[in-house]
Amino acid sequence: MSNSAARATITAYYAAFNAENPAGMLACVSENVEHRVNEGGIRSGAAKFAEFCAHMGVSYRETLQDIEIFVNDSGTRAAAEFVVHGEYLKTDPGLPEAKGQRYILPAGSFFDLKDGKITRITTFYNLNDWIAQVSR
Repeated sequence: MSNSAARATITAYYAAFNAENPAGMLACVSENVEHRVNEGGIRSGAAKFAEFCAHMGVSYRETLQDIEIFVNDSGTRAAAEFVVHGEYLKTDPGLPEAKGQRYILPAGSFFDLKDGKITRITTFYNLNDWIAQVSR
C-alpha cells in the first residue's frame, strides 16, 4: 500500500467518523480488524468493531478537530492526533452519569494497514481528564 493510499484510507475513516457514518468507517477496516480500546480490551473483527460504533453513537456525540495524520513511507502504519469535541449522552457502566456534559479531549490513534484496509486501530486519550470534565 502506498503512503498516499494509506493517508486516503485514514482520511476517509475520520471523515466517516465526523459524518456519524459507521458504515463508512466499517468500509475502511478489514474483516479481521483488531480494535484496541484505551484502557480496555481488544475487539477482534469487523462485527465487534461495528458493535462498538453502534454503542458509541448512542452514548456519545463526538467530532474530531485539528486532525493531523502521519503515515510511514511504505503505507503500512499510520498515526493521527486530534482533539475530540464531545457530548456525553447515555451513561456507560462504571463511568459517571451522563447528563449531556460537553468535553474537549486531546487524543490519538495508531493504525496498521494492509491491502487498502485498516487492520489495527489503537486509540489513546486521558481517561482521568475525561472523567474530570464530565464530573463537573
